[in-house]
Amino acid sequence: MSTMTNTQKKNDWGRFDFLGVSKYITIMSVSFTALCLVLIAVKGFNFGVDFAGGIEIQVMFKENVDAARVRSFMSDSGFPKANVQSIGGQHEYLINIENLKDASEEETNKYITATVEKLKGSLASTFAQQGAEVRQVNTVGPQIGKELRRNGTLAGFYCLLLILIYVGLRFDYRFAPAAVFCLIHDAVITMGLYSIFGWEFTVQTMAAVLTIIGYSLNDTIVIFDRIRENQEVHRDKDLYWIANRSLNETLSRTILTYVTTNFTVMAMYIFADGVIKDFALTMMIGMALGVFSTVYVATPLMLLADHYQKQKRQRIQQAAYSGGK
Repeated sequence: MSTMTNTQKKNDWGRFDFLGVSKYITIMSVSFTALCLVLIAVKGFNFGVDFAGGIEIQVMFKENVDAARVRSFMSDSGFPKANVQSIGGQHEYLINIENLKDASEEETNKYITATVEKLKGSLASTFAQQGAEVRQVNTVGPQIGKELRRNGTLAGFYCLLLILIYVGLRFDYRFAPAAVFCLIHDAVITMGLYSIFGWEFTVQTMAAVLTIIGYSLNDTIVIFDRIRENQEVHRDKDLYWIANRSLNETLSRTILTYVTTNFTVMAMYIFADGVIKDFALTMMIGMALGVFSTVYVATPLMLLADHYQKQKRQRIQQAAYSGGK
């Protein structure tokens, strides 16, 4: 039987050395996460009506009307910043208009009433041939918008807190912080892109971000579970070797899960419109980040936590040994 060379012994974790370049990629990922946090704090979001407050008008036409024409109509009516979204091909639209800023409740109510009446009349006259019909009018006050933003933030916080507790109980202290930071990485960068490009941040976007957290956690848990199993099988190997082997062993599962899930999300993005399309866009960004962060954020940070704990134990043992003398 031929003996293995040192290189073969070193590389018997699998085909790819994922962690060989993880140091630099992880540093860049953590830095970009911090940058996104700063951008979110400084620039903020382009909140939709759900969060910022405003008027939402659902309009249906008997004939197809191009979205550009509806936007041009809104601009000519004195609402150039109105957001127009298709929800039923080219014959049904949602028109979102922001409330007046720094206005009292009485002024806001008067503005909403006057705006709705004005648009109903203008739509009926401008699109008389297309049979414009206002099907529904929803209004969101500034206080309700603030409450929704607060509840969305709390939902994300409690979600991450419960995940930290779950992973800590399921595995141990080395895994939990790495898994949670991985989820923070995915959510913050996704929201950071919304802040950078000024995309409208709605309730559907928040729902997609929370869904991303669950998707990313699932992928991370699978790899962490394989690491724990391999620690029992390969007791003579260090954690770096075991982590690399586990990443290689779960690679096909990670790719297949991402590809099949992404087919569904891409179909939603291509064939749907309006809020469904926004949801799908957020999911596509977050899912790609989730696959990346599991390998190059969660696993390296877990190894870093393990290294720190080993050094801490060595210092305690050295101190105890010195004290015994």
